[in-house]
Amino acid sequence: MATVAPDPHPSTSHTVEVSALLGRSHRLGSDPRNTNYAGGNTSAKGTAPDPVTGTDTELMWVKGSGGDLGTLTEGGLAALRLDRLRALPAVYPGAEREDEMVAAYDYCLHGKGGAAPSIDTAMHGLVGAAHVDHLHPDSGLALACAKDGEKLTRECFGDTVVWVPWRRPGFQLGLDIAAVQEAHPEAIGCVLGGHGITAWGSTSEECERNSLHIISTAEHFVTERGSAEPFGAVRPGYAPLPPAERAARAAALAPTVRGLASCDRPQVGHFDDTPVLLDFLSRTKHPRLAALGTSCPDHFLRTKVRPLVLDLPGEAPLEEAVARLRELHEEYRADYRAYYARHASPGSPAMRGADPAIVLVPGVGMFSFGKDKQTARVAGEFYLNAVNVMRGAESVSSYAPIEESEKFRIEYWELEEAKLRRMPAPRPLATRVAMVTGAGSGIGRAIAHRLAAEGACVVVADVNAKSAGTVAEELGGPDHALPVTVDVTSEEQIAAAFAEAVRAFGGVDLVVSNAGISVSKPLSETTAADWDRQHSIMARGSFLVAREAARVMTEQNMGGDIVYISSKNGVFAGPDNIAYGAAKADQAHQVRLLAAELGERGIRVNGINPDAVVRGSGIFAGGWGAQRAAVYGVPEEELGRFYAQRTLLKREVLPEHVAAAVFALTGGDLSRTTGLHIPVDAGVAAAFLR
Repeated sequence: MATVAPDPHPSTSHTVEVSALLGRSHRLGSDPRNTNYAGGNTSAKGTAPDPVTGTDTELMWVKGSGGDLGTLTEGGLAALRLDRLRALPAVYPGAEREDEMVAAYDYCLHGKGGAAPSIDTAMHGLVGAAHVDHLHPDSGLALACAKDGEKLTRECFGDTVVWVPWRRPGFQLGLDIAAVQEAHPEAIGCVLGGHGITAWGSTSEECERNSLHIISTAEHFVTERGSAEPFGAVRPGYAPLPPAERAARAAALAPTVRGLASCDRPQVGHFDDTPVLLDFLSRTKHPRLAALGTSCPDHFLRTKVRPLVLDLPGEAPLEEAVARLRELHEEYRADYRAYYARHASPGSPAMRGADPAIVLVPGVGMFSFGKDKQTARVAGEFYLNAVNVMRGAESVSSYAPIEESEKFRIEYWELEEAKLRRMPAPRPLATRVAMVTGAGSGIGRAIAHRLAAEGACVVVADVNAKSAGTVAEELGGPDHALPVTVDVTSEEQIAAAFAEAVRAFGGVDLVVSNAGISVSKPLSETTAADWDRQHSIMARGSFLVAREAARVMTEQNMGGDIVYISSKNGVFAGPDNIAYGAAKADQAHQVRLLAAELGERGIRVNGINPDAVVRGSGIFAGGWGAQRAAVYGVPEEELGRFYAQRTLLKREVLPEHVAAAVFALTGGDLSRTTGLHIPVDAGVAAAFLR
C-alpha cells in the first residue's frame, strides 16, 4: 500500500494567514493602550493541507494559552480544525457544565496542534468572521466597567458596537458573541461587560482596523465626556513626596512590605511611582475605589481582588507607617480568609494564600509582588491598567466592577488551578534576591551566573560600572539582574546599592562578599598604605556589606544567607603575603562572629576558602599573578598548573567551582549549616580546617 507523505511546504494560504496574524498581534500587543502583557488573543481562519489526505482543510490559528501578543511566534499559536470546532455546539451540555468543553478542544487540534488552546478558543472559532481580536484596552474597559456601560456603549458607537453583559470566559461566552455577530451584520465588534472588547473582520487588516477604531473611539468618548477630576480633589497631605524623598521612603519601606507580602510564600517585589498612580493615591476617592478592587479577569488574577492601601500620608513618620502597615496586613489577611470562606464550595481549590499582591502607599507609590521579577512587574502594570479603567469609568459614570462572587469564581476556577499545576517546578533559588560584590569579573561573575541560573534575581555589584552592566546583561537584563556601582570601602555607596536593590526586587536574601584585591610583598616592603588598602576593601568592606545586609534581612523577617569568599590564605601561612593573609583571616573570623550573632534572626553566615583561582580572575590579572609567579619562580602563564600540582587532587580550581560551593551552601540542602568554611582548593593539606 502506497503512503502519502505530508507536503513539506505549507500552502500559500497558511503562510499568508499566519504571517498576517503574527504581524497584527505584534502591533496590537506592543502598545499598552491596546492590551496588557499576556492579555487578549487574536485569530485567523484559512486553509492548509491535511497531512493524511493532502486536501485543503479549513483551520483556525489562535493565540494559545499563556502567550503574549507582542512577542507571539508561530509556535505560540494553537491550530484547530474548523469543522470540528463548529460541531461542538451540538454536544454542548449547557452553561453549568461549560468547563467540560475545554477538553474537547484537544480533539479539534490539527496535527500536533501547536500551543494549548486557551479558554477563549470558542469566541474565535464560533464567530462567523475570518479574523477576530479579543483585547483588554483601558478605554474599552472604562465602558465595560462603568455602572451604565450598556447605555454608554450605545452612545459611543451607535449600532456598530454591541454590548454583551458580563459572562465568565468560556464556551457560552463564545456562543453569545457569535449570536451577536450574526444578529448585527452592521457591527464590527462588541464591548464585553466587565471584561474587554472583541472585534472582527473579513481580512486581517480590517480586523485590526476595527479593533483600533473601537479603542480610539472609546478613548475619545471618555476624554470628551469625562470630568476634570474623576478621582476627586487632592487630599491634604497625600500629594506625592519629592522624588529624592520618595525614593528614600520606598527603599526604607520595601523590606518590611516584602516580608509582609511573603508570609505564605516568598515573593519578589517591584516598585513603581508612575505619576498616574501617585495622582490616584493623592485623591479623595482612592480609598473607596481601591476597595472595590480590579474588574477585568486578567487584572485580578494577577493583582488579587483588591490591594492593601496604607491609610497614612506619605510624610507620616517611618515608624508609624511601618506599624500601621503591619496592622493593615493582619486585617487584609483576615478579610481575604473571610472572602474565601464566603464563596468557597466543597469542590473549590484550597486557598492559595492571604497576602496582598499589591501594596499602595500614598505619596510614595506601589509595591507589587509575584513569584519572580517579571510576574511582580506585570502585576504592577495590570494594577496601573486598573487605575486607568477606574479613571475612565469615573469620568463618564461610576466604576462598577463585577460582583465579588464572580471574581472568586475566576480566581479559584478549576481551569486556573489546572494551569498552575502544569507549571514547571520552581528552580532552587526562585524568589531569592542575591547581591554579589566584585561581580564584574572572575569569581564574582561566575557566582552571579550560577545564582541566576538557579532562579535568583541578582544584584551585580562592582566598582567598575561597565563590568557590572555587562554581567547584568549577560544574566538577562532588568527582570533578572540589576547592575550597581559600589566601592565597598564607602558606607554611603553600600547603603545606596542596597537601596537600589530593594527598590528593584523588594529586598535582599543572599549576599556574597567577594570584592577584593591583593598585593604580594614581603614584610619589609609592605607599606602601611598596602596594609590599609587590603583591610579597607576586604575586612572593612565585608563588614560594612554584612551590616547593611543584616539590617535589610532583619526588616524582611525572612531569614537570609551571607557568604564570605575568604581564602585558603586565611588559614595557610604562605610567604610574602602578610597584608592579604591577615585580611582574609579577619574575614574568616567575621563569619564565625556573625553566625553566632545573627542566627536567632534566621540569617546564616558561611564562608568559602578558595585557593589559586587563576583563570578569569581579576585579582590575578591585575598584578597578583605576576607577583606570585615571581615568588614561586614559575612563568605567570604556568601559575594555574603550578598551583594544581601542589594539591592533593592535582586539579586546577576555576571560578565555577567556587560558584558551585556558594550554591551548595544556599540552595536549600544545607539549611541547618552556619558558621562553616568550605575549602575549594583541590586539597591543600596545610590549609585543612582544625
